[in-house]
Parts: sequence; C-alpha cells; structure tokens
Amino acid sequence: MPSIRGSPQTVPSPLIDLEYRKIPLEEPFLRRLFSSFARGWPGGGLLFIRIVAATALLDQAVNALKRGASHESAALAVLAASAGLLLLAGLWTPIAGAVVAVVEFWSAFSQPGDPWTYILLGSIGTALALLGPGAWSIDARIFGWKRIDIRDRQG
Repeated sequence: MPSIRGSPQTVPSPLIDLEYRKIPLEEPFLRRLFSSFARGWPGGGLLFIRIVAATALLDQAVNALKRGASHESAALAVLAASAGLLLLAGLWTPIAGAVVAVVEFWSAFSQPGDPWTYILLGSIGTALALLGPGAWSIDARIFGWKRIDIRDRQG
C-alpha cells in the first residue's frame, strides 16, 4: 500500500543517503576506524607519544614488581606493561590504548599515593585509542591503504 509521502527507500534525497550499508566481516576492522594513518610530523608525534607511554608503563611495572606490590597491583602493572609493548610496536593500538586507559584510571582510584601519574597515562592511552597509531606502526603496515601502480604495456 503506497503512502502519500513515500518511504525512505523509494524517495531519493539529494542531501541524505538513506541506504544502509552492511560492513562485511572480511573488511579489516582498523581500516574502518581510521580513514588514514597520519604521516609526516603528526605521524612522528604519535610515534613519540607511543614511545613515551610505553616507556612509562614498563617503568611502572618494573617498579611495582621490584617493591613487592600486592597481587592486584602486580597484575595491573603487568597488564599495563603488556599493553605498553603493543603501543610501542603500534599493534592493535585502539585496543591497547583502551586497556591502558581502563587499567590506569582503575589504578588511580584503587592504589594509594599520588594518582596523577595514573591519570596522565590513562589520558594518553585514551588519546592513542582515539587518534590511532600513525603511519610508523605495524597497524599501518597491516591495515593501511595499499597503493597499486599499474604500468602501461609497452609492446
């Protein structure tokens, strides 16, 4: 039964495309998150942030294990250090950044002492999860856009 105004599927709109597209499972997940991986100075800045965050997370874990922290603190430190290694390599950066953010914000409220280091590392993890790894990362090599050069046949 046709309606007077029509349905969104039958009425074309020059401003809004109402056709929904299903994402196939074969399409890489990280390519859907980032349209491009930052190159140049922004990519270098993201690499620097990843290096600093990973260094701080590894230092935090080593210090927690050296001072004989509780099992909960040691487990959180090892989890954060593992995510820091993934950040350093630029592998699964959105997931690793989210893990760092959750662990560090949890530590800020559950561990005694100064919470500002945990809050800073949690903020850096959140930023990396949202911004992505940059062009100098394993994620960019695996999931980045590929360039195919097609040459003319010289016959």
